[in-house]
Formats: sequence, C-alpha cells, structure tokens
Amino acid sequence: MAGNRLGILAGGGRLPGLIVRACRSEGREVLVIAFEGETDPETCADVPHRWLGLGAVGALLKALRQADCREVVLAGSIRRPALSTLKVDLRGMRLMGRIARTRGKGDDALLSLVIDELEAEGFTVVGADDLIAALRAPEGIIGERAPDADAERDIAIGIEAARALGAQDIGQAVVVQAGRVLGVEGAEGTDGLIARCAAFQQPGPGAVLVKVRKPGQERRADLPTIGATTIEKLAEAGFSGVAVEAGETLILERSQAIARADAHGVFIVGVG
Repeated sequence: MAGNRLGILAGGGRLPGLIVRACRSEGREVLVIAFEGETDPETCADVPHRWLGLGAVGALLKALRQADCREVVLAGSIRRPALSTLKVDLRGMRLMGRIARTRGKGDDALLSLVIDELEAEGFTVVGADDLIAALRAPEGIIGERAPDADAERDIAIGIEAARALGAQDIGQAVVVQAGRVLGVEGAEGTDGLIARCAAFQQPGPGAVLVKVRKPGQERRADLPTIGATTIEKLAEAGFSGVAVEAGETLILERSQAIARADAHGVFIVGVG
C-alpha cells in the first residue's frame, strides 16, 4: 500500500529483525536503513535496505522519501560515535552543532534530537511497542518462579535507585543484593553491568537486576529491553532474577526468555 511502508532505522540486537518479521506477517512493506558497523546483516538480508554511515543524514532522508515511508521506527542499539570520526554529508553538517550540545547529557537527549529532526522533516516516529504490543512486559510474575521476600526488598531498593539514575539520563538498570546496590548501568550496557557485578556478590541469595524507564524518557526509542540472552547472562552470573517496569519494558522473544528463566530457576517479574 502506497505510503504504508515503514522505515526501520536499525541498530544492533534482535529488535529490528523482530519488527521486520512482524511487518512481513501483516503484509506491510519496509525499508531497513542499516548502519555500517552497527546493524546485524541478517536484519536486512531479505528485505529492501540501504547501508549508510551514521553521518549520512541527507542520504537517509532521501532514501526514506524515495521509498514513500511516512512512518519511521528507531530500533536497536547504536553506540554514540566520536564526532571526529563521523563522515557527515551536507545535511549532516547542519546537525553537528546540535549533536555536539548533547555531549554529556546522556543518550535520551540525543535520541530526542533525532526524533525531533525526523518529525521536522515530515515523518511520523512510532515506538517499537506500537508495532508489536506483545513486546511490552505485563505486570506480575512472568514464568514459574516468583521472587521471595529478600528479592522483593531488593527490587524495591532497585526501583528507587534506578529512577534516581535515570533522572540523570545515565542508565536504566541497577543490580541489588541483600539490600545493597552493587552497581549501576553505564556505557557498558546491561550485559556489562551483569558481568561486572557478578564478582561483587556475597554468599546467600543471588543478586537482582532491576530495569525501569528513565523519568521523562522519550518512549519511542531506547525503552528498557531484556531477552533470552539477558536471562542466560543472569543465570551464568548466579543472579536470582530480574524485575522490569510493566508496560514500559520490552521482552524480546518472550517465550524463549521464559523457557530459559524456568530452566535456570531465574525469576522474571513485571512491577508497576
């Protein structure tokens, strides 16, 4: 259908591919904008796509318009590049000053700038969960295992700490054990946080990972996300489980994530 093609600005990870599959199942056409050094080639193997550098803003806008994409989604992770390494086109040069002013302000400031720019160009930016509502974490126990009283206490502490962290636009996740915050998410991401905190655990029930949306975060990009790989990392590190914000966190390939959690005795819980 003319004008119904979705433009997918695809970063790394599984999410862009899931959106491609969902669109195909609905008969919706897509154009994947794949970024050199970031996008998994499998994401765009069998669909119309363009490989571009992160600084090729003009080429990106032109590709979206030529494909008659009116809606655009930002999906997947992209590492913030050093401005000195970006190869920008003429359109990208107009953004450099604004992008430079987001340095030190966290990822949400940069993502909001990108969304504002796309909307100023006439595109409608949608969230991944608008396209696949089933990705949203439900409230309550997700799987067979439930957190015990110790884990519930750690979850409450983690939510408070994660919201304070998110208010500074630093990260979305913290790790808590026995009432003590072992670590907060930084540039290394959630997998790096889990690996770093594994060595800090004390004897007793394993630590808990807590992920929540940053207060005031632009929810059409970079919502907290977990998946089967996250569960494997938690199990390898000896964690008890993970608590995520219900309705504001994406669980990728939920059935696989739940199956692995049940197999490893790890809980998943959606909190309000």
